[in-house]
Amino acid sequence: MSLVADRLNVVRPSETKAMTTRAAELRDQGVDVITLSQGEPDFKTPSAICDAGIRAILYGRTKYTAVAGIKPLREAIRKVFSRDHGLDYGVDQITMGCGAKQVVFNALFASLDPGDEVVIPTPCWVSYLDMVALAGGRPVLVPCEEFHGFKLRPEALQAAITQRTKWLMLNSPCNPTGAVYSHGDLRALATVLRRHPHVHVLSDDIYEKLTYDAAFATMAAVAPDLYARTLTVNGVSKADAMTGWRVGYGAGPLALIKAMNLVQGQTSSHTSSISQYAAIEALSGGRTHIEEFANAFLERRDLVVGKLNQADGLSCRVPEGAFYVFPSCAGVIGKRTQDGKVIETDTDFAMYLLDAFAVAVVPGSGFMASPYVRISYSSSLDDLTRACDRIIAACAALS
Repeated sequence: MSLVADRLNVVRPSETKAMTTRAAELRDQGVDVITLSQGEPDFKTPSAICDAGIRAILYGRTKYTAVAGIKPLREAIRKVFSRDHGLDYGVDQITMGCGAKQVVFNALFASLDPGDEVVIPTPCWVSYLDMVALAGGRPVLVPCEEFHGFKLRPEALQAAITQRTKWLMLNSPCNPTGAVYSHGDLRALATVLRRHPHVHVLSDDIYEKLTYDAAFATMAAVAPDLYARTLTVNGVSKADAMTGWRVGYGAGPLALIKAMNLVQGQTSSHTSSISQYAAIEALSGGRTHIEEFANAFLERRDLVVGKLNQADGLSCRVPEGAFYVFPSCAGVIGKRTQDGKVIETDTDFAMYLLDAFAVAVVPGSGFMASPYVRISYSSSLDDLTRACDRIIAACAALS
């Protein structure tokens, strides 16, 4: 009898983490690797937020908290939802997690019975499929073509829904494509959802504040009649450069939130008390840093898109949000490297960039879309310029 549970057979190692680990190994060997595989802002956490965390330590706020999170933080989140989207949640309809990732997992684990289906538009974040599978559900993948902006079409949603569908997973702005669902896009999907009252919406809004060419919209606000069927997930990791603080949150139907708290109460208990107090400052302190971050990301995006479209064999659309580009590498498939190896997949291309030109990106196959690669532009302009120049040279060296 194996010590490892059979359920883990459905879980894939994260290609994002794998590429980052491989890049670190090369860097330890003295290779000048430029890592564009990590979904993490390079900005420091703003000082006012850090100071709030330090005060929490000095004032002794280092004890256990309620599973759902401290009430002042949930109250701050309630005010953010009301101010930004006109959404009215009670404090008990809000729960905290160790990052938005745990909130998503808690929701799936608390709601899925064996065989329940979750509709996931692809390309999608690498963890969705595995979290659904671990929770006993079945991911139903719906390819979203670049021609349609990598966004789910109403007719495709309709075709994917069955009597076993429990959730529609929506991520906007999207990791890995940077696609942003407009008010009109969400209204069209809501029309389909109204025909299927058994389907709920998990709206992963973690990149909400990082939009550039499109206004942000979220389902519970666009379609108020779906409010009671929607869990809205967000956090402070991306917009406030607090990835390591591990604070995410969700707001939705009270029965679901209670079930999620039950799951969390028997696993992590709660997220760090220190991080929770810091997050109050992040959400209540004006967040003036967000505009600075967004402007920097916009400059970086335009640089990267412009350079990648100069690379022979790559084609890169302009993303509307987040901090990723998702260029097609179809034009390099079938070409040969200098040592005669054929580039047969996007994984081959990503490994070629890393091993031969010391640039770490993530294969699109990890996001259920090929042949693409995901490139994060959450690095400095200097690193991005050097990395893109290497990618251009790498493509030119293929024959």
